[in-house]
Amino acid sequence: MKSFKPLLFSIFLVGLLSLQSANAQEFNLASGNAALGVVVPAAGPVASQEWGRGDATLIFRLTSLLGNAWFDAIAPYHSTAVGVHSDLGRRPAAESADTEARNIALLYASYRILNSLLPHRAPDWRRMLSSVGLNPENGERNTETPAGIGNMAGDAVAAFSLRDGMNQLGDEGGCVYNCVPYSDYTGYAPVNTAYRLRDPSKWQPYIVTGGNGIFRVQQFVTAQYGVAVPYSFDGPSQFFVPPPQASNHRTNPGDYRAQADEVLARSAALTDELKMRAQLFDNKFRAFGGATTFAAAQNNLTLNNFVNYYFLINLAGRDVGIVVWHWKKQYDAVRPYSAIPYLYGDDPVTAWGGPGQGTVTDLPASEWKHYLPVADHPEYPSASATFCAAVAQASRNFFGSDDYNWNPDFDAGSSIIEPGLVPATDITLSFPTWTAYEEACGQARVDGGVHFPASIQYSPQMGHPVGDLVYNLIQDHLAGNHEPKFYPVP
Repeated sequence: MKSFKPLLFSIFLVGLLSLQSANAQEFNLASGNAALGVVVPAAGPVASQEWGRGDATLIFRLTSLLGNAWFDAIAPYHSTAVGVHSDLGRRPAAESADTEARNIALLYASYRILNSLLPHRAPDWRRMLSSVGLNPENGERNTETPAGIGNMAGDAVAAFSLRDGMNQLGDEGGCVYNCVPYSDYTGYAPVNTAYRLRDPSKWQPYIVTGGNGIFRVQQFVTAQYGVAVPYSFDGPSQFFVPPPQASNHRTNPGDYRAQADEVLARSAALTDELKMRAQLFDNKFRAFGGATTFAAAQNNLTLNNFVNYYFLINLAGRDVGIVVWHWKKQYDAVRPYSAIPYLYGDDPVTAWGGPGQGTVTDLPASEWKHYLPVADHPEYPSASATFCAAVAQASRNFFGSDDYNWNPDFDAGSSIIEPGLVPATDITLSFPTWTAYEEACGQARVDGGVHFPASIQYSPQMGHPVGDLVYNLIQDHLAGNHEPKFYPVP
């Protein structure tokens, strides 16, 4: 049995690990898929270095903008398509089958958007182009050449990204000097500190350590994400999510205790299979990169269809994240790691006792720990479960079926939380349908101790309609029935 290799962690950009084995020097622009064979190997490792496994908001932003750049760059070679942020005309019908032209266009578009998003990695992006014989200094901007089309498409998407609400330049809110990119400008501040739980109903920043003596206090990552500009809907409040009543310790003390007890019970019942499932969905590089890797390979997608699918699933994740962050900020809900010690103090509970300890019955509640690392944002609603719901719905629309049949496998001892110990034997997980995939994703968050059950309940109510809206938006652009939204290019 083969386990997922570390390289897979770096190819959240949809990956297709089995198809990207040829290195860039061997890539054929006239017949290959440059998005997969050149950009993914270059950008994937950079993404994994820049952001951790849980930084989904920033990862989805990068991947959706990259997919947008690809889509706009090859739109002129389609019979009817029009870009999302550009309208670069229509190339002659004879060029519609010119794979080399489309590859060159999307490579230059990638070069422009990657330099805008991660300018300090400019040498990496230069190597990306140079590796296939393209000149990074080619700054032509016209609608007659592939490089000119690609540069214009990338510039147009980059112009949007500068004012998409994520504060890429750090100057939102009136900052003039020493501005910090991606900083919050909405005024969010937690009710609790990492050291004092003033309100047991509200989120408490966690103290994170890698066990190396270095500690840091969490900040609400990209708290401004909820006011970012959506592609596929008007505003996040149109997807209503009711307040997490069970997390209010004052008005619903019984439910507050019951949901904490449910998390403890799930912690105590962890099996090797549940542990590996939890780890799979915790790692966004694997949960989405591996999932879509299999789907794209299984369906033998062409260059055009690969670009459309890539853009679809990453935009679905990006847009639904805006909805999730809107409600996370509004409700600011407590996570299990605060509620359980608050309820039980030093009283013993039955739960997972830590790496290699299995289930124990004498664990002081104050020492209880979630199986998975906890992300840097409030508890409700679950981001991961909603991302999975949106990706699943978008995929069902794209492939016209709920069939999936993804069976990721894991070698004995391959756990990153309990290395060498879990799983005790080789394990294969099974997701016969996209429905099974999204349901397992949600349950894994409760099994992992990072969410209460209510947090995953409304994921389909957000994820499914956004998956539909994004699919329809892309279909409209492919048919030429949707006008581009232009932003001034600096």
